[in-house]
Amino acid sequence: MSRKTYVVIGFVIMCFNSIYQYSWNALQPLLKSGFNVSLVQVALGFTLFSIFSSLAQPLGGHFADKQGPKRIGIIAGILSSIGFLGTYLSPNIYVFYTVWSIGSAGEGILYGIAANLAMKWFEDKKGVATGVVSMGLGIGSALLNPFIAMATSYKTITLGIGLTEVIVLPILLWLSDYPKLLSGQAPRQIITTTRFWLIYVSFVTVLVPFSVISSQLSVLGKGVPQQELITLISLLPLLSGGLRPFFGMVADRLGIIRTTLILDLTITLGALFLLLNQIAISTILVGLSGGSMITLYFNVAGEIFGTRFSTVNSGILYTGKALGGTLGSVVFAILYSINLQLSEMYSLICGIIGILALLLVVFTTQQQAQRV
Repeated sequence: MSRKTYVVIGFVIMCFNSIYQYSWNALQPLLKSGFNVSLVQVALGFTLFSIFSSLAQPLGGHFADKQGPKRIGIIAGILSSIGFLGTYLSPNIYVFYTVWSIGSAGEGILYGIAANLAMKWFEDKKGVATGVVSMGLGIGSALLNPFIAMATSYKTITLGIGLTEVIVLPILLWLSDYPKLLSGQAPRQIITTTRFWLIYVSFVTVLVPFSVISSQLSVLGKGVPQQELITLISLLPLLSGGLRPFFGMVADRLGIIRTTLILDLTITLGALFLLLNQIAISTILVGLSGGSMITLYFNVAGEIFGTRFSTVNSGILYTGKALGGTLGSVVFAILYSINLQLSEMYSLICGIIGILALLLVVFTTQQQAQRV
């Protein structure tokens, strides 16, 4: 098959993956009322998604890099569909936690495979290729969220998604493959480097304001007119996904690390506007930069450490999403319950830390280049 076909496969996979994260704002009120639980209890579902999707990705990446993405991808596709079919069947929030965690693990593996279909086949244009694939993360949810917002129960929505996934995803993964003869550093090598851990810290902390908007927009915008809030919830994934090819193209020309730094600055500015109670501006700024930021952190690792083991290496990096998701959902929700401004200041500080850590990556990379 043409290498462009693999980008199309990755894009469709990402459209399904988007539902776990970018449809959460639309699903959360349905889950809260359907299970009759508190905000913090529902927020735990997003945290479980962040944890299990992140922790599963290095394991799935190991098998994908070693044996190819087909077999492990089919298994992951089935697991992802279980998350939605199981939610439909869940009698209470605790069963939901279990099946949502299983589905999230499948989603995490699929995310790594889809992103690396682009990175491995397009080493010459990895920024724009991964941008096109990850654009699906915004497009999928942007199309689905208005229907979720109109639903009166989570059951109808999750049943439809689950049945579609269990049919479509295994077929797509059966068609997927990686190129041969790639070069790059193994995981045991990269985890001993200072640069990797600086990238990791930066990724975790800048994820906090992004996770806050992704998971808590329906709460933060409770004073916003309902139609405007629905528009913002739908606009967030559209901006987040739709601009990824553009920022990928910019990264291929300007440099991946520099472009990532610009996006981190934009996200942190969004956190500042959240503190200033400018919900719409904050959502737009975070939406413009957040999705592309995640994709480009994968490219930062691929640029520095190579693509031979990029599925597992990016999977290790992606475990930071579990920590960032926890800090941006449950921890934020707890701080929000104490004091609104405290929670928003916390989000802003995390963004600033992320910028500083990435600046250190730039500095150490320049030092290494001078030695060579």
